[in-house]
Amino acid sequence: MTLKKILVPNMGDFKDVEVIEVLIKKGQTIKKNDSLITLESDKSSVEVPSTFEGVVQEVAVKVGDKVNEGDLIINLESKIEEIKAEKKETAEKKETKVIQVNPKKNELEEEQPKMTSGNVKLASPKVRKFARELGSNIVQIPGTQRSGRVSENDVKNFIKSQVSVNKGQVEKKSFKDEYSPEEFGEIEIKDLPRVKKLSGPHLLRSWTEIPHVTQHEGIDITEMEQFRSSLLDYYTGEKISVTPLAFITRALVKTLEQFPNFNASIDPNTNKIIYKKYFHIGFAVDTPHGLMVPKIRNVDQMGIKEIGEELKKTSALCRELKIDKKEFFGGSMTISSLGGIGGTYFTPIINPPEVAILGVGKSFDKLIKLKDNIVSRKILPISLSYDHRIIDGAEGARFCVYLGECLGKDFAFKLAV
Repeated sequence: MTLKKILVPNMGDFKDVEVIEVLIKKGQTIKKNDSLITLESDKSSVEVPSTFEGVVQEVAVKVGDKVNEGDLIINLESKIEEIKAEKKETAEKKETKVIQVNPKKNELEEEQPKMTSGNVKLASPKVRKFARELGSNIVQIPGTQRSGRVSENDVKNFIKSQVSVNKGQVEKKSFKDEYSPEEFGEIEIKDLPRVKKLSGPHLLRSWTEIPHVTQHEGIDITEMEQFRSSLLDYYTGEKISVTPLAFITRALVKTLEQFPNFNASIDPNTNKIIYKKYFHIGFAVDTPHGLMVPKIRNVDQMGIKEIGEELKKTSALCRELKIDKKEFFGGSMTISSLGGIGGTYFTPIINPPEVAILGVGKSFDKLIKLKDNIVSRKILPISLSYDHRIIDGAEGARFCVYLGECLGKDFAFKLAV
């Protein structure tokens, strides 16, 4: 073991340079080129790297200290007797300075790292690692902290900025494949459907700009399904067909009345919350032209049968491309139901400026213990995605619980007009 002294390097004409950050502590094991401290002059901020690897025995500086060339930074217990001059790195490697160590020095060797400020970007090792993991060059990321320091949020914002949405057109940095698809066999190229061309940029912006959280829940709808399948016309005795989506839509409105944060939007200019006093529910319609999300207006003023009829009428207008463009805007919340196709849980993407969306899967039978008996119950899988900027996990869980109550054994009371 050799005790190494690492000193403040040559800083040119600068004197009494302030230490604005100490990045190591006593007892910490560090590697060569790990940052030790950050110095700030009136022109730049730079990090001083270690020239040895080992265990820190003493930290001689603290934040706020004024240091000069030759001042002690740390004492380091190192297993390496000397450091050979580093070879020049090639092909997109970070710039490093070669450090010569005099092997004839005494046991307490003094080593001075070289500092450069030209391409140095101020950032902690954690943030640098985070940027590397995302494939970003830290030098290219603009810092918003003191002296241009790059934070983790700066890295996230930089990644988002690589995709720009402008007037419905998405411009992004393309990934160049090493091989083209046709090199592996026969291919066919088709135009993207018009509806998907229009909705694609909207979905991309939602996914990249909104912090999505998705919660999954299984709702017991046994009594509701028994009631729905037994509906008969009072006068004719004929069976009345009402889809589960009509019940779910009505239950969603009742739940929105209790949780106004879900029936809201965030004003992008003022960053204030806009609470909506109306209840216009969007629902996803699978058409030959692509997915459409029209709105049913004032659902709080409708009965379940009326909701069912409105769902059928609006779906037909979408498939025939006869629906007004305005009907795709001004919603409170959206339902994306896959129940008619299959599947259970998934991650629905929020439809901005809404702040939440309810995904509904295909109901299934499940054996559960009820009191002392094992019984079969009908379970409806739901997936609730919401904007974490306005809705937290606890509120999301309460929302799911209340929605379950509206569709559960007391559904008739909960959904009463």
